[in-house]
This record gives sequence, C-alpha cells and structure tokens, in this order.
Amino acid sequence: MGYKETLLSPVQIGGLVSRNRFFAQPMECVDSDAEGNPTEKTLQRYENLYKGKFGFVDLEAITVTNESRARKTQLEIMPRNEKALTKFIRALKEIDPSIPIVFQLTHSGEISKTEFSRRVTVKPLPGLGGELLSDEDVDTIIDNFAEAAKIAQAAGADGIDLKFCHGYLGSQILRPYNDRKWKYGGSWENRSRFAYDLMERIQRATNAGKNFILGSKLSLWEGFPGGCGSAGPDSPLMDLREPLDLVKGLEERGACYFIESLGNVHASRNFVEAVQNEPYLSYLHFYFANLLKQHVRPETVVIGSSFSPFQGMKNKLLAVEPEKSSLFAIGAMCIEDGMMDMIGLGRQSLADPFTPLKLKEGREEEIRYCTQCMNCEELMRRQRPVGCVLYNKPYTESFREMRRLLKG
Repeated sequence: MGYKETLLSPVQIGGLVSRNRFFAQPMECVDSDAEGNPTEKTLQRYENLYKGKFGFVDLEAITVTNESRARKTQLEIMPRNEKALTKFIRALKEIDPSIPIVFQLTHSGEISKTEFSRRVTVKPLPGLGGELLSDEDVDTIIDNFAEAAKIAQAAGADGIDLKFCHGYLGSQILRPYNDRKWKYGGSWENRSRFAYDLMERIQRATNAGKNFILGSKLSLWEGFPGGCGSAGPDSPLMDLREPLDLVKGLEERGACYFIESLGNVHASRNFVEAVQNEPYLSYLHFYFANLLKQHVRPETVVIGSSFSPFQGMKNKLLAVEPEKSSLFAIGAMCIEDGMMDMIGLGRQSLADPFTPLKLKEGREEEIRYCTQCMNCEELMRRQRPVGCVLYNKPYTESFREMRRLLKG
C-alpha cells in the first residue's frame, strides 16, 4: 500500500472516527482576547485546519485558571468563557461536523510567567522556583479541571486531552524529582494520584464514553535528572516503568488515545521539537511511540509526534534515501509497521494547514513545508500571536517589528 492510501485511511478513536491519520497537534498561538476567549485570529487558524481536512484536531493548551498561566493572551476555560467557546466550536462544526476536536486542558505551574501571573511549584526546580503548592491547592486545581471538562463538553467539544507533558503542572507532579513528603509527592502511588484522581473526576463530570473521549499527551521521558522517565529524583538514567504504568492506569480510567511526546520546554526543549540542524532527533519519538503502542490495548490509539522536520524529500537527514525520508513516507511506514496509529503535525500545521487536503487532491508539489526556522517559537516566547513567519505575511511583519523593538 502506498503512503497516500495509508495516511488517508480512517481510524476509530473510542466511539469517534478520524477520516485519516493526520492529527493537528495543540499549538499555543497566544491570540486570545483579554479574558481568554478565542478571537478572529484563533478562529481563522482552526477553520484552516478544518478546511485542510485534518482527521483529528487538538485545541491548543487551554488553561483552567487565569491565576497561573504561561501566556498573557492564552485561551482560558472557565464559566465566563463558555459562551465564546460554544460559538467557536459551532463555527468549526459548520465547516465539517465529522472532524473530532478535543481540548487540551492545562495548568502551567512552575512555567507560569511571573510578569502577569503567579508561579507555583511542587518542588522548586533550579532556574524556575515558585510558591509551594499545598495539598489543598492541588485539590482545588483538580476541581478546576473537572469544571473545565464540563464546560468543554457543553461547548461542543468531542473530548479532553490532559496535558502531562513538556514540564507543565501534570508532569511536574508526576516526575521523580517531586520527592517532597506530601499528598501528591514522594512515592509513585502519591505522584500518580493526581493523574488518576483527575481522570476519574473528569470521567464522572462528563459521563465520558464513546462519544466524549478522554486521552493525554505525555512526555514519557523529560530528558533531565529527576524528570519523568528518570530512575530517581536526581538520576539522569532513563527508567520508563512509571510512565508505562501511568498509561495503563489512565487507560483503566477511560483513556482511549495517547499522544507521544518527550522533553521539557525549560530544560530539554530540543527533545520536544527537533530544530533545523538536528532533524534526526525526531527518530527518538518513533522508539517511544512504538513502546507506548506495545503497552496499550489494541484498540487504544497512539499518536506519534515530531514529524514536521521530515518535510518533503528536501530535508537535512543523512544516511537515508530521500524518497524514504519525507514526512509522508516516514509517517506511513510508522503506521504500517505498527509503531503508531496517527501522525501528529505541529509546526507543519502552521506552515500549511491544508497539508492533508493537498495530499488527497494530488497537489503535493504545492505543500509549504516547515523549515524549522523556529521563528514561530520566538513569537510565542515573546508573548506575540503565533503563526508561520516564513509563509504568512502578517506574522512575518510582526516578527520583523519584534526584532526591531528588541534592537532598540
């Protein structure tokens, strides 16, 4: 079977169906209004993903609290946002009601920006720190997540993605570094309690099942001493017993899909997203996705990450034939060999949200490939609305203006 047939074949996710194997990764784009509601810029981005025929869409990290957040204009999900989110989802479903969209719920914890919010921590990490969270604080945060899930369901979303990756609060609690003696620290039983209690609360709050699905994006390995997937609170050695146990525990509590990821945006960013001169780091994700696939039920969907660096055949990969190194060829191989069920596109979805449609219509030569320039990443770090700087003129101009201001 050719890669086109593989990538355009349907797949079941719980009681829902993705018409193809293209998953739109949750990409924070910092373009909400002052109250955390979607704006016209937000809507345009997601309308393009729907028109571009992604099979399954994940709404970027939407915070369950305004108090602690990583982006000044980050999407928020609280009672005040329900009306705007309902309108937003309705507009997308009018384009194509068959495309499932889930909300990635998050709390930034120690990655929260002190310039406009409260940085909190489960145990101070060098270079970050923050106010220490109590048992009661975390219990309240779980309440916030459960309420957010109910709002997502009421707004018309098709499910929830719990963010346990990249150094946000979920991974902060789960990692071995959290050896503090408290309700959610120390033993694996205590650290995993947060994730399990959270999944159970959301399951009850939404009566989740076949038509409202639950899943999680996971950093199976954070890539620094004491991070998720480490052998101990100070150990740089990899030990994946806890992450794999977490996956089974979440599955038992209703999770029907997982998004594989790695790294931490503070300590090991290049494992999260391979940069321009290191595309080969993306190969690591295949190993972890395959490991994940081996440890879940046959019907549980595993979504792989870090495919954008493969581009078309014009990439910087060595020791592989060009026709076998393209995003489509490698993605199809990973699915056909049973490593994963879907491929996740993040930066490529910003570069060209019409990638799946162009493949389907035989217009591959028109696809605009991400070059890993990482200028979109810089826009996000500078708290500016995010888009592809190379191909999207308004973001090109915004980037140039930002650089001029930085130079003074």
